[in-house]
Amino acid sequence: MLEDVYVAGVGMHPFGKHGKSNKEMAYVAGKAALKDAGIKFRDVGALYNGYIMGDMTEGVAIAKDLGLTGVPVVHVENASATGSTAFREACLRVASGQADIAMALGFDDIVRMGQMMMQMFAAQGPRIESMVLPAAFFALWAVRRTHEYGTSPDIYARIAAKNWNHARHNPMAQRQSDHEVTLEEVLASKPVAHPHTTMMACATGGGAACAIVTNKKWAKKLANGRPLVRVLASQLQSEQYVDGHIFMGAVVGPSELTRTTSQATYEEAGLGPNDVSLVHVHDAFPIEELMYYELMGFCGDGEGDKLVLEGATEIGGRIPFSTDGGLIARGHPGGPTGLAQVWDATLQLRGEAGQRQVNDAHTALVHMMGAGSVCVMHMLHRENA
Repeated sequence: MLEDVYVAGVGMHPFGKHGKSNKEMAYVAGKAALKDAGIKFRDVGALYNGYIMGDMTEGVAIAKDLGLTGVPVVHVENASATGSTAFREACLRVASGQADIAMALGFDDIVRMGQMMMQMFAAQGPRIESMVLPAAFFALWAVRRTHEYGTSPDIYARIAAKNWNHARHNPMAQRQSDHEVTLEEVLASKPVAHPHTTMMACATGGGAACAIVTNKKWAKKLANGRPLVRVLASQLQSEQYVDGHIFMGAVVGPSELTRTTSQATYEEAGLGPNDVSLVHVHDAFPIEELMYYELMGFCGDGEGDKLVLEGATEIGGRIPFSTDGGLIARGHPGGPTGLAQVWDATLQLRGEAGQRQVNDAHTALVHMMGAGSVCVMHMLHRENA
């Protein structure tokens, strides 16, 4: 159980296809987080760098750019859950008392990563795992749900349109539409794998995000009149065997993984779904977000469609999801994705999210999946300064 762990500062480099190096993006995000926390890099007692396919010593090189302080530097990699895992490691470092302040810094460019992976697959020769891409896995999930519950493509399009419209007010998002996106527009975009279209698929590009955590003593010193944001829970689980298990090329593992990790997170935090103000999830395609409504306990099995039609998961609704646009619109560079969720959740809990602010946000649930498969979840909570 975490005790006395608080988010002191957050920062980001905008996500997108801007062609910048990992070092450039990481430096911007790191400096922004340090400024937000009101500290210098020499105050940081541990650095966890999260990246998937950078150079071997890239994290150490970035630490040198921030300052030659002798800080312990650790490279963390856990597929899409890399940034979330780096954040968890920083939280555990502070909770253990080994550091008063720790930094989690994530960076990646998934476009360059994809090019490298294609070269790797070509060198290995034909394999069935390399032929079943994530788009196909999630399409299979969606078709299965249609068979079980009658979910129509309109539901998926509504979720995607919601996330595009949330991203309109996020300056760090990759997809910032100049108009309100409609479900008809989403449905009319180019098909990817039925029933998903390009506007339902996660945005790919580069980016960086950073979070700095500390203990309560330092959090109070650094608050500067802002509410304290406490990390109530941190859970990481890997998949367990279930009937119909897929052993090859798993993308996010069995759906039960999110259910069990959610239950563990609620238990650690001493809270339940009704106590949560907003949620961030691994929404690479809208079928994921729809299933997570149910797996996280916000409604019963098969009832997620109703939440969408009611507008319950929009900002202003009962339980807003992906308030920064999610993977679909904010973007998904890989390493920094989970930390981007922490960035938005922290701003929401402080009341600093601007036009995408959730009214009276007090508790945020943050969820990421990693191929392999793992699930990482955190519960963040607002306290008075």
